[in-house]
Amino acid sequence: MEKILVIEDNREVRENLEEILEVSGYDVVSAENGVRGVEKAMHETPDLILCDVMMPELDGFGVLQILSKRPKTSSIPFIFLTAKTESRDFRMGMNLGADDYITKPFEHVQLLEAIELRLKKSARLRQAFEAGIMQTKSLIDEDLGQKELDKLAQNKETRRWSKKDHVYREGDYPKGVYYVMSGKIKINRENEFGKKYITELFGPGEFFGYYALLKDEPYSDSAVVLEEAELSFIPKDDFVKLLHGNRDFSALLIKHLANDVVEKEEQLIKLAYNSIRKRVADALVQLYYHGTDESPAVISMLRDDLASIVGTTKESVIRTLSDFKSEGLISIDSSGTITIKNLRALEQMPN
Repeated sequence: MEKILVIEDNREVRENLEEILEVSGYDVVSAENGVRGVEKAMHETPDLILCDVMMPELDGFGVLQILSKRPKTSSIPFIFLTAKTESRDFRMGMNLGADDYITKPFEHVQLLEAIELRLKKSARLRQAFEAGIMQTKSLIDEDLGQKELDKLAQNKETRRWSKKDHVYREGDYPKGVYYVMSGKIKINRENEFGKKYITELFGPGEFFGYYALLKDEPYSDSAVVLEEAELSFIPKDDFVKLLHGNRDFSALLIKHLANDVVEKEEQLIKLAYNSIRKRVADALVQLYYHGTDESPAVISMLRDDLASIVGTTKESVIRTLSDFKSEGLISIDSSGTITIKNLRALEQMPN
């Protein structure tokens, strides 16, 4: 059963569309505004999206622009529903990548025919794409690329770093890439007012510092030890040799670069639209998945660092954690260590 996401701020219209689609045999999910629509699209991965243009918070053009830049949602058929009929609006929607543009009021048959047409076209394209992917996978294995990097890192000199040590600072010139053997590393950026934000976290088996090296320019951020760590240093020449000499590793690095772009965009959206409560919950979930295999639910982090991930004040983070504790979502011991009690509730925290 194909899944259709309806993004419409008018409740009556939204419920009418839901009823029509469900009677027609589709699985339907809905969102009451553009921001929630983006979240639902990322979480539900629908087969097609019906979206109103004029909506509060984030209009339909903004929704399409955001989703079209994400690999997970960029190929989903997208149909605009709108009362606007000006040609410039039509051109704008099509230039952004919309598949169709249906004006209100519309006949139910017209809508269902447009949906069926786009779903059939999408299915044909998906089959062709999947066939190409299978051919590519027979030539490239990202796991082998990771194993080659692991092997290279194991053969290099390692060094232990204490908590709060700087691995490198903004403005330093890269001489190689760092591979995390154990511990955690945070990547800091500082704005013009001196406020620091944590943009990335790295744990065992991950490597960092390659952006500046590939661009052959100084670091634009700082790497700081979050938890006592052991790092292997891979010199620039060895890293470049692996990159150019091993197609499996090249594919792995390309995937990392693409994921980094998507993650940065998602961070900006969350900072712009999500509540502090939602952002704190997301940060805890992120830290949970960066935890150790033995105790992923235990998070030991300074509140200043947590505030730097969330993008708010330490006081706001403390208040929100206190709320989560009283709701039974987490526990906090006398040392400030956080234990996740209800991961699912944090993952599904409403905005």
